[in-house]
Formats: sequence, C-alpha cells, structure tokens
Amino acid sequence: MRTQTMSDRVEIIENASLVLPDRVETGWLAVVDGRIAEIGEGRAPERGLDLSGDHLIPGLVELHTDHLESHYAPRPGVRWHPLGAVLAYDAQIAASGITTVFDSLRAGTDPDGSGLGSELMLLARTIADAREADLFRAEHRTHLRCEIPSGDVVETVRSFVERFPVGLISLMDHTPGQRQFRDVSKYYLYAGRSGRPIEEIKAGTERKIREGRALNAVNRPALVALARGHGIPLASHDDTTLADVAMSRAEDVALAEFPTTPEAARASHEAGITVMMGAPNLIRGGSHSGNVAAQALAEAGLLRILSSDYVPASLLMAAFQLPERVPGIRLPEAIATITANPAHATGLDDRGRIAPGLRADLVRVRMAQGVPVVRQVWRAGERVV
Repeated sequence: MRTQTMSDRVEIIENASLVLPDRVETGWLAVVDGRIAEIGEGRAPERGLDLSGDHLIPGLVELHTDHLESHYAPRPGVRWHPLGAVLAYDAQIAASGITTVFDSLRAGTDPDGSGLGSELMLLARTIADAREADLFRAEHRTHLRCEIPSGDVVETVRSFVERFPVGLISLMDHTPGQRQFRDVSKYYLYAGRSGRPIEEIKAGTERKIREGRALNAVNRPALVALARGHGIPLASHDDTTLADVAMSRAEDVALAEFPTTPEAARASHEAGITVMMGAPNLIRGGSHSGNVAAQALAEAGLLRILSSDYVPASLLMAAFQLPERVPGIRLPEAIATITANPAHATGLDDRGRIAPGLRADLVRVRMAQGVPVVRQVWRAGERVV
C-alpha cells in the first residue's frame, strides 16, 4: 500500500545521474505537489535526498504482464485469496520500478477449459476495491487480452467494459498452426507443461484448428467494433505475415505486440503501428518459441517498447542492456522503451519522462555487478518502495 507520511514525500533529490529524454547528466530535481517542478545541473540550490550518483529514471510503464494470474492461480487447480494475490502482485510490480501497470487479464475461455472464465470479474472487482481503498503502490489500469477463438469472448468483453474501465484491448489468436505457434510441434511442447497426456493435447489441438477459423471470422470484427465504440486502443498479438499486418492496419491497431517475424515487425513499423517486444526475449538472447529476436528488431530500428511479459524484473534489466547489445542506442533511448514510449502509446502523456510539469513517478537505480537494482520508487512524489 502507498506510504502516507510526510517524511516520505520527496521534495529535492540531489547528486543524481538524471536520465533525461535526450541525455544523462549529474544534477538535481525538485518536486512540488507530486509533480516535477524544476531540474538543474550540478549542485542543488539546497540540500535534499542525496542519491550518491545513482541513476534517477522515470517510473516504468508496463503494458503487458501476465504475472497477476500466476499469483492468483499459482498451480493448476489452485486459487489464492484474490486480495492477497492482487497485493502480492502489486508489491512485486512496484519493487521492479513499475509505477504504472496495465494488468493483463485474459478474456475468453479456451476449449480445453483454461482461462479465468467468470473469475475474470472477481479479479477485476478486487482490483477496483483495492484501488478505491488506496492499497496499491503502483497505478493499475486494465489490459484485456482477448482470446479470439473462444466461444464466450465477445460477451465477456462486452460485459466487462460495461462494468470496469479498460485502457487497452489486445486481439490474440493462439490457434496452433499460425502466428506464435506456426510450428505445431512447439505448441505440443508448450501445452505439455500443463501435465496433460499428449493424446489429449493432440485431440484438443485438432479441435482448436477446426473451430478457430470460424470463431475468428465472427469474433475479431466484433471485438474491434467494441473497442472502437468505447474509445479503447487496440493491440494485435503475434502478427506473423504481411496479411496479418494489413488486417491490423485496417482495424486501426495502435500496437503490435510481439510480432513473430522480421517482415511483420517492419510492415507494422512502416504502417505507423508501434512495435513491442518482450524483455525476457532480449535478456535470453531470443524467443522461447523460436520467433524473431527482440535484439534483431532493435538493431533494425524497429523496436519501440519493451514489456516484461512473464518476469516483471526483466523490464529494467533489458533497458540497461540495450545500449550494450545494440550500438547506436543510448541509455535515454533505451529507458524510453520502458517509460515514455509505452506511456505515449496509451495516451498517458503526463508521465514517462523526467521533465518539468510531469508527474513525479521516479525510480532510483544502482548498478551492482552490471545489474540495475531498484533502491527507491516514488509515485506522484510519494515513496512507495
């Protein structure tokens, strides 16, 4: 939960390595009423919190993290206390330097029975209650991950947007044989982690392929219409072919989540669709599904946003590794992939940069053996970590 004592409200931060939009400089920063009031180079006009040369960066903005569901459903068939799960997740998010998070909630029941089903509404209600009670460290918004080849996805999303605010909708199709799982054998390996017998997985795969195309033809346009009707930005998940990108362009998609091929990434970029890749992909040196590497897209000048995907701490690590891995990318540009760029892509132009007038979402980072370590975090000028 957020700290409320006046002693934890930062006013002046000095002796910091400020990561500004266009440069890194040693200087100081003043905060008034939760916003950045002034920035200066060199010695501060008065004493404040001495960062001893540590980096000061904007608070991270996370658009796609699957981590909430792993707190709520830590094992197959196990459900944790919803408020306990939400608060544990929030603490991990904030400790990773993330001050704005789009909670990725999966809408649509998979034919094999996976997915949140009606529990989606339970988690959404729990998040809303925790926000109302001011229990969160980070600011929480909602990203609905819509499984297109699902019989109940359209009605679920329609019901959800009538009850809760939604900041982003992604169009996802995990039908084996296309997009992320073009290689069906890799889908078998992925699905096998559930512990189900391979015969059951193969039978379910045949059913998914058979039914997926028909459901996609009906559900995708319905979801696009819903998003447009409520003014919600759209993301397309795992675009692979030029035809996929052409469809996304026709639907006014704003964000390309994890394109799986270089040609899809380039076509998205040229169409004005912002390309986002997973930070774990960058850190591990490639995709766990055998798709295009995030580093290759960064080297080609196509990567604009990083997402932590399934490891919240990967966001900061990947941004600090980018300048080392890709010549020509400086630290301010790398930090923008986890701050200014995702904020701008979702219309949150009051944050994501260290600049006067913006919200004082700030993270103190110390390097330890080449690893960026979060030491302190402030949201709107109040310390939360």
